[in-house]
Amino acid sequence: MLTRTPSVVAQAFLLLSVILIIAIAVIQINQQKILSPGLKYGIVLDAGSSRTTVYVYEWPAEKENDTGVVSQTFKCDVKGPGISSYEHNTGALAKPLDECLNKVKERIPVHLHKSTSLYLGATAGMRLLRLQNETAANEVLASIQNYFRAQPFQFRGAHIITGPEEGVYGWITANYLMGNFLERNLWRAWVHPYRRETMGALDLGGASTQISFIPEDSQENFNNTMQVKLYGYDYNVYTHSFQCYGRDEAEKRLLALLLQKSSTNSSVDNPCYPRNYKTALTVKYFCGSLCTQSLRPTNYYPDQSVIYHGTGDPGLCQEMVSLLFNFSTCRSQEDCPFNGIHQPKVKGNFVAFSGFYYTINALNLTGHFTLTDFNSSMWFFCSQSWAQLQFMLPKSEEIYARSYCFSANFIYYLLVRGYNFDAGNWPQIHFQKEVGNSSIAWSLGYMLSLTNMIPAEGKLIQLPLKPSLFAGLLIFLTVLALLCLFFLVYLCIVSRNQKVISRVEYVFTPE
Repeated sequence: MLTRTPSVVAQAFLLLSVILIIAIAVIQINQQKILSPGLKYGIVLDAGSSRTTVYVYEWPAEKENDTGVVSQTFKCDVKGPGISSYEHNTGALAKPLDECLNKVKERIPVHLHKSTSLYLGATAGMRLLRLQNETAANEVLASIQNYFRAQPFQFRGAHIITGPEEGVYGWITANYLMGNFLERNLWRAWVHPYRRETMGALDLGGASTQISFIPEDSQENFNNTMQVKLYGYDYNVYTHSFQCYGRDEAEKRLLALLLQKSSTNSSVDNPCYPRNYKTALTVKYFCGSLCTQSLRPTNYYPDQSVIYHGTGDPGLCQEMVSLLFNFSTCRSQEDCPFNGIHQPKVKGNFVAFSGFYYTINALNLTGHFTLTDFNSSMWFFCSQSWAQLQFMLPKSEEIYARSYCFSANFIYYLLVRGYNFDAGNWPQIHFQKEVGNSSIAWSLGYMLSLTNMIPAEGKLIQLPLKPSLFAGLLIFLTVLALLCLFFLVYLCIVSRNQKVISRVEYVFTPE
């Protein structure tokens, strides 16, 4: 008789091997950790007419319906004027940018610098320069490109974006930050808000202004409608950009108009400047722009100095500002407010940012307020002397403080006479600078649109055992189990044969 010890040992090893195989497989599956592939970063430079602002955005590498969930993590204002001001000295562009770019390098992990995309979008200031001097505009862009190619980031180009693009990107930013595209449900998953209405966007820059919203009849045929796809949904957005209707360029047109109507070329009264304020400006400062070309004096001497005296006259200021708008070309057509531009009727809530916000803030207006409140605050503000205004706005730079009365009147005519807002729907305009820690600016919408082109990465799975070790253990234990099984089968066959032999021997054994 064969001993039973080998059989017991083989059975024990077979059982242990099977148990270990099942245990390792269960642990490997149940204890795996799904890791995010980490964060991606993007840098957008908003090269406006009056300044350049650097924004750093980040978003999870896995995306929601092809669009990254983007948030602003850093903002830096580049010292000095906008890039269009460097047309005669492009070599001086690098130094102001260095300070902000060095801070950006500290904000983004070093190992991600090479994979971080950097974009520069230039707006109305460069659009005007290109119209006025295309060679100079190209030289400015070439200088910027040379600068950024030497940086450690993945430079994706410097482009002059169109007015409609600027408007739509601002609309995207406003609605994204207001939670109109995505929200978290009870399970903390990102979902599309149920029946949430989008908001219109009003942007007032230095050289242009934009209005963007979804009209009542989004299928209505307006030339200025653009289709946007975000988070798996399509939006038909009406948008229009008014060149030369930015705050700075509009004020230059007013200064040129006042000079044109003045009896003297050396001293001019300005009803929009505060009482007792006086400043000397060169004719080139306000007549050197493409926007004021038609208002240049017959005898144009760029370096000629003109002294403007503030008279603080609210009524006359309104009258002069109204002349900056052409309300006659539309001939009282309801869908044609001014300058012959057709616009659908404004609908729903709007967010007004950039220059709109700063002017309203200067008037000390916050939250919801009526059109009557706005008018009375504007009238009071415009009646102040320069000494009183400096006391009211202690931290404002002179160039801004002196012009807030003009800005307020300009905003009134733009919104009420231009876009057809009235006392009834005025409270639906929300004047805001930011939501949370994110600025309301076209640059975030630009980044959101660009993330549609950045491929999503799959989620990383971290396992308790390395795949090679896991596979090796499975193979070893499976082979051990098979050997034990074969050995047990062999023992069974040998044991059966021995029993047969023993029976035969028993039968033929002589008595």
